[in-house]
Amino acid sequence: MLKLIAASAALITAPIMVVMPAQAQAQAAAPAALSTAATTIGDLLDNPAAKAVLVKHIPEVVAGDQIEMARGMTLVDIQQYAADVITDAKLAAIDADLAKLGK
Repeated sequence: MLKLIAASAALITAPIMVVMPAQAQAQAAAPAALSTAATTIGDLLDNPAAKAVLVKHIPEVVAGDQIEMARGMTLVDIQQYAADVITDAKLAAIDADLAKLGK
């Protein structure tokens, strides 16, 4: 009985293991769009074009000493700590400029 269960499990999971690598390749081939909500600050700063967008809209944040501590967070994440500087309007403007980079 145990062998039958193990064999059934192998038959069920085998197609999944074949499909998963193809999906991973498709995701890797299509780079994710940059955004203030989904892209970390570190990734934005490491991309010269994206960093230029940040410098354009929030130069004081990019030049600040604390920005390095926030590399693993998104701009939306840190908005609560600097709501007077990182406004909804600025996030929208940054997202609009980041969207242009993908074209």
